[in-house]
Amino acid sequence: MKNIALAQGIISIIAVLCLAAGWFRLFPQDINTFLSARMFYIFIAVSFVLQAKILFDRKFIYAMYAAAALCFIGALLPLESRLSGMKTLGLLIGVIISLSNRSNFRR
Repeated sequence: MKNIALAQGIISIIAVLCLAAGWFRLFPQDINTFLSARMFYIFIAVSFVLQAKILFDRKFIYAMYAAAALCFIGALLPLESRLSGMKTLGLLIGVIISLSNRSNFRR
């Protein structure tokens, strides 16, 4: 469980670095878009899958997998697609589950 948490943390940091690289325009525009609009969400999806394995509240496991799926599928859709917004919905769901899991952990 400790190794999964460590891997999940490292992947989350890599995701944030992808987002930051895109925001600060460290590379050409197409690479920045790829990093911040695609790779960020793919890494977040992997992070959510790993986190689902260590959730304390078992009723949220499938919801976390669903959030990961929304992030992953949304990241693979064309950026102009109206459905690509599902990645943001997946991110929001995953963050809410993650935060609610932390509050249960402190009790």
